[in-house]
Amino acid sequence: MDTQKTKKKKKFRGIENPYSGYLFAGPQIILFLVFIAYPVFEGFRMSLFEFSYSSEVFVGLENYKTLFADPVFIKSIFNTLIFVAAIVFFTIMFSLFVATAVYDKTSKYVSFIRGSYYLPVMVSMVVMSIIWNFLLNPANGLINYLMGNAGLENINLLGSTTWVMPVIIFVTFVGNVGQSIILYVASMIGIPEDYFEAAELDGATRWQRIRHILIPLVKPTTLYLVIINIIAVLKIFVVIQLLTGGGPNNASVTMMYYLYQNAFIYNNTGVAAAIGVMMFMIALLLAIPQFKTFGNKD
Repeated sequence: MDTQKTKKKKKFRGIENPYSGYLFAGPQIILFLVFIAYPVFEGFRMSLFEFSYSSEVFVGLENYKTLFADPVFIKSIFNTLIFVAAIVFFTIMFSLFVATAVYDKTSKYVSFIRGSYYLPVMVSMVVMSIIWNFLLNPANGLINYLMGNAGLENINLLGSTTWVMPVIIFVTFVGNVGQSIILYVASMIGIPEDYFEAAELDGATRWQRIRHILIPLVKPTTLYLVIINIIAVLKIFVVIQLLTGGGPNNASVTMMYYLYQNAFIYNNTGVAAAIGVMMFMIALLLAIPQFKTFGNKD
């Protein structure tokens, strides 16, 4: 009897205990429910109410109707979609270009390239935005000074409705692309050499090896980078706040910045929550096709 009890006790304490996994996952599940699941649910609920300082009134879909009747919100959706599409496209294309160019070089050269491109990622976006604001200053900025010396017309890039979004896209791209390059290079270095040796024996050129071996084998990394860049760009706020404040004439206002304005400037909490819900839906709509495209196994 004592032997059976000891065996049962050891089994309960050992890795065969079916409850041990839940015990280890429990703290993470609690954190997820408290800090992610509950705020998402509360955001959906708040989008159906109108808030004042002392009460809240159920208004159904009125907050959404108000948004779609607002031309500034429609402009913010348009700007956000352009912002997301441009950052994701340029980040993936440039990262693939750099990673495929250096993945098979010497380790010192690869380390130098990775470190060089990763430096902007280590700098706070607040600091980077302040630096770019100084460089792009139309009165005494370095960029306008160089353009003037080159004989070009002095253009206020941040004050132009035509140039403001390309400038914000460029600044955001410079600050984010380093992480994608690091992940692509790490993924490519991990590919077994057998694939490349077999391709060389078959007479494949470097471009053919990149196209038919490297790019297909890093599809999981591409999927991951597409998703995290969509989410990151939707949340971009600091760059717009410090460079343009949504101007000129709302040319650079995004959904995130408009959410901030409604929540903390106009005190329209319900409308701000509705914007957050719509950002959540847009993120899903943009992410699902990527899962279908890259997630399917050949």
